[in-house]
Amino acid sequence: MKVIICGAGQVGFGIAERLSAEGNDVSIIDNNGALVQKANDMLEVRAMAGNAAHPDVLARAGAGEADMLIAVTLHDEVNMLACEVANALFDIPTKIARIRAQTYLDPQWSKLFNREHLAIDYVISPELEVANAVLTRLERPGALESTEFAGGRITALGIACGPECPVIDTPLTQLSDLFPDLPAVTVALVRQGRLFIPHGKDQIQSGDDAYVIAPTEQVARTLQIFGHEETQGRRIVIAGGGNIGLYVARRIEESHPNVRAKVIEVSRARAIEIADKLSRTAVLHGSSLSEDVLREAEAHVADTVVAVTNDEQVNLLTSALAKQLGCKSSLCLINSANYASMIRSLGIDAQINPRTITTSRVLQHVRRGRIRGVYSILNGAGEFIEAEVLETAPVLGHPLKDLVKSDGLRIGAVLRGGKVLMPSGALELEIKDRVVLFARADGVKEVEQMFRVSPEYF
Repeated sequence: MKVIICGAGQVGFGIAERLSAEGNDVSIIDNNGALVQKANDMLEVRAMAGNAAHPDVLARAGAGEADMLIAVTLHDEVNMLACEVANALFDIPTKIARIRAQTYLDPQWSKLFNREHLAIDYVISPELEVANAVLTRLERPGALESTEFAGGRITALGIACGPECPVIDTPLTQLSDLFPDLPAVTVALVRQGRLFIPHGKDQIQSGDDAYVIAPTEQVARTLQIFGHEETQGRRIVIAGGGNIGLYVARRIEESHPNVRAKVIEVSRARAIEIADKLSRTAVLHGSSLSEDVLREAEAHVADTVVAVTNDEQVNLLTSALAKQLGCKSSLCLINSANYASMIRSLGIDAQINPRTITTSRVLQHVRRGRIRGVYSILNGAGEFIEAEVLETAPVLGHPLKDLVKSDGLRIGAVLRGGKVLMPSGALELEIKDRVVLFARADGVKEVEQMFRVSPEYF
């Protein structure tokens, strides 16, 4: 596949890194010479300087032969115009644009992105994606990571396994014997930074992170079995009143009347602005790095502090300080993978990575076959994937034990007619089944082949 990526920032660079490593022909456009040089030096791509919305720049990037354009520059208008030019002049089949300004996404202007107006096939809003991820984590305080598939019926969880974890040193095959009514599958383990897909005889060790696929209705019990019985917080402090913080506060007001939230915002003008948009949420003006401000917000007795400012260092320090003051749990927004190793040492309970979330959403549309959802972990080391079985898919009518050819993937659940099924070896997939699985980076191609769509389907 030939892909043009507009924007070589953290998101654009991350997408290019993934796609080029998988053998795709990738070109990058950015008007920042330093970012272009970095991409050329570190990746197997062709990077060039220029305005991504200019026809001559797109032509030099190979737009005439491109299969997809992904516009993730810092400017919404450049992203939208690049998609329009790609459609009008080069007839690029698939166009994806990152849109950050919430006014463009207001439902009353939704027809803007209709095909007869702007030629954008898929719109991605990092702020909304991240805010929804924050809300999901707040509902599952024991999970390191959590994302839903199959219309919310199946959930993928990342769970920290400490010394108190009840299933430590228990072979995975015995878990089904101990908990026969729990339809959860451990699809991956991370041990001392190394990701691997476990076999039945493998045991979870203290310090592991276990990645599990389970029916959403069984999430609380799954967390309990792994030693996490944290209850959903009722007192929330949000550090950062930007688009993410405001959206989270609004959703809490709308959906959780028993939850009391407070927002800390360093800009006085912004604090006044968001206070007018919130009804039950108290907004404090000040720095979340100030112990006095945190105490005024009652962070020391809060159930959860959510740090979502625009500065990841502020988020890290705010989360650590809140925990030191007595906050029960903390959730931190960070962009850089370099800080990931610091999370545990600072006592921070969970993290949200906007780059990972945005990249996962883009990959959902890049993956071949009938792929309906993707969630990437550990900087691309593995992916949770939701795939749909179509009439021409090679997996149709074969038992699962005959489908998986390598150790690079593990099937976790199947949704059929609204019912979640456990993936037994004898189970045969049917048309319209939704399969949720985990694949290492080297197993993604196998997944695409398993669920590929033959031309005759169309």
